Amino acid sequence: MTAPANHALQNLSLTEFRSYERLDFDVAGRSVYLYGPNGAGKTNLLEALSVLNPGKGLRGAAFADLGRRLPDEARGRAWGVAARFYQGEDETRLATGSDPRDLNKRAVRIDGETVPAARLLEHVRLIWLTPAQDRLFIEARAERLRFFDRLVYAAQPSHAATVSAYEKALRERLRLLTEGPLDEAWLNVLEQRLGEHGARMIAGRRDAMTVLQAEIETHHSAFPKADLALTGAPDEAALIDGFRRARDRDTAAGRSLFGPHRTDLAVTHREKNRPAADCSTGEQKALLLNIVLAQGARLAALPNLANPILLLDEVAAHLDPLRRQALFDETHALGLQTFFTGTDLSLFDGLSGRALGARIEAGQMIDFIE
Repeated sequence: MTAPANHALQNLSLTEFRSYERLDFDVAGRSVYLYGPNGAGKTNLLEALSVLNPGKGLRGAAFADLGRRLPDEARGRAWGVAARFYQGEDETRLATGSDPRDLNKRAVRIDGETVPAARLLEHVRLIWLTPAQDRLFIEARAERLRFFDRLVYAAQPSHAATVSAYEKALRERLRLLTEGPLDEAWLNVLEQRLGEHGARMIAGRRDAMTVLQAEIETHHSAFPKADLALTGAPDEAALIDGFRRARDRDTAAGRSLFGPHRTDLAVTHREKNRPAADCSTGEQKALLLNIVLAQGARLAALPNLANPILLLDEVAAHLDPLRRQALFDETHALGLQTFFTGTDLSLFDGLSGRALGARIEAGQMIDFIE
């Protein structure tokens, strides 16, 4: 069995998280497939991994909702997720969980020291695909941009802080415009900040897209190549003036109609020269896998960065047998530690000897396949 060599996840522990009262899972640097009935807790385990990055995880849930809650309990319990990583002989311990002062927030610790959540990206970079993303190309623009921004900050951790600072200034500006009192000097300050943070956002996205597209060009994959573009992105030089010109319109609309947050990710199926939104569901899934695998290959090749971990929820069930095997072969060849989920054990026949299997039932691991 081949395991990812660098900075791989060794152990995952959960306390009162979703359906898990307690879980101590020795992964030992291996890829993993989780199988079992719907509602057993497979996705909950992936979600626990996903909160080891900045943000709210793969479901976007409020932190107060992540704690285990029995039917007669009004709110969830305080929860915790801890992980150990090894790089060579060096161990790193990551932990996150409910902030004891406010269950709507969380605390983050690295080797026992309380740190900002952005510091997690120094040690683990996560890429995920979930069933909710199956309609990514045909639903709200904001979801596509959020998906792409996660790809950006997986390689550029500072991008997450830039986006957060931009969104904070955007909220403050809109509140000032719609609720008052109108303060010209403070508006100017906020729009200056928006211009500065927005320019860095635009530059970061463009740089990341250039590098990712180059990886797609050279990455040999069984999945169709995706051509990527960012549409509707304002010119960096025009940002501050654009925000000032948009004041009346934003006030009337009650929302911010100008800025890099209005950018969209456009994806085209290269072979068919067709927008992803016009492709079949299977083709859209294949395009997403092309992007995600290229991103994984790109991150794995970068020096001095934590290896990426892929979280692929119910992906295997939506692929034909040939593409399913191709997916297993690619993740294995790239050395990407990957977590798969599915209801049927037979979906993972192609991972025999390559990954650790675990059966999940009612929030418990009841069987393992080495």
